[in-house]
Amino acid sequence: MSPRTWLPTLMILWGIVSTLMGLVHNYGGLLAIRFILGMTESGLFPGVVYYLSMWYKRKEQHFRISIFFSAASLAGAFGGILAFGIGKMDGVGGKAGWSWIFIIEGLLTIVIAAFSYLLVHNYPDTVTFLSPEEKTLLHDRLRDDNDALSGERFQWQSVIKAFKDVSVWLYCFTFMGCSLPLYTLSLFLPTIIADLGFAAADAQLLTVPPYFVATVLTFLTALGSHHFNRRAPFIIGAAFLAAIGYIILLSDFTVGVQYFATFLCAGGIYPATAIVLSWPANNVSGQLKRAVACALQISVGNTGAILGTQLYRSAPRFFLGHAFAIGYLCLAAAAAALNWYVLARRNREKEDDIQGRYRDVDLGDRETRLLLGDEHPAWKFQL
Repeated sequence: MSPRTWLPTLMILWGIVSTLMGLVHNYGGLLAIRFILGMTESGLFPGVVYYLSMWYKRKEQHFRISIFFSAASLAGAFGGILAFGIGKMDGVGGKAGWSWIFIIEGLLTIVIAAFSYLLVHNYPDTVTFLSPEEKTLLHDRLRDDNDALSGERFQWQSVIKAFKDVSVWLYCFTFMGCSLPLYTLSLFLPTIIADLGFAAADAQLLTVPPYFVATVLTFLTALGSHHFNRRAPFIIGAAFLAAIGYIILLSDFTVGVQYFATFLCAGGIYPATAIVLSWPANNVSGQLKRAVACALQISVGNTGAILGTQLYRSAPRFFLGHAFAIGYLCLAAAAAALNWYVLARRNREKEDDIQGRYRDVDLGDRETRLLLGDEHPAWKFQL
């Protein structure tokens, strides 16, 4: 399926299921509809990351993906305000306030998704809205930088290559380390703030400032990563910033200090995750291998979220959840550091390959580039 069909359709299905979640009447129904919501949600994130990797030069991709991901933290800020306002509709139409949150936000998603059919285009080699001169410029920018114009066909060999690449698994483990604190914070931040002594409605409003700070830091971190053309150091630094926030949550029970710690948690997790998600999009080639790598990263990484949702059950202070978050952030930093080393070593080996086993091979040949993908000596990994 084309991106123009697949991505907006997933959004519409997601919005429909989210709306229906507001109409359930029992716990079993809530579990069933939540399972279906996960099915409709699962393809969007890796699909968008892969799609953006087809339009921009490699150095440009991670900033665009970070802009896309910053919408998650920005949505958290607006979500708190909307939840506060819509929650006042408790009893309207005989429904609880939480039901109206799902219904109204689900309907808004459907409307936005419907307009997306007009805004999402397919790949650079098939696009029709550019003039011939603009299309030539786009092709010239991409031709020698990545594989966006290669027209690769489906082959199981490329799928197997993704599963056999150690760096692909390190991308997965890096995201796994981010996913537990990312999803638990987005799910339980109002609960964590309410546990400090605030009313539930006030806790929703108090989630807005940490998410706003996270949005700003996601942009700034992406700019720094773009300027220095480095990924791993910024992932590691952001993961440690979030870990410091969780350490404060565990060690200091002063209300103001605890609330400040939520800024550090959000301000570290969201920038780190944005760069983590862009890393395989930057580095994996060809097209099918990259699509598998992006999907595998989300699939494997989300196992952290599965565990995380079971941890924030025992107030006060949620010691178990915060401790696991610190451990998983250390996993993210360690996996990023190891991948940094692996990719740097592979770059050095490519220099030797040009003088060695590929000395008599025409490395500029299109078929050779397609065959070798990211094993091509000219394809240098971004660290």
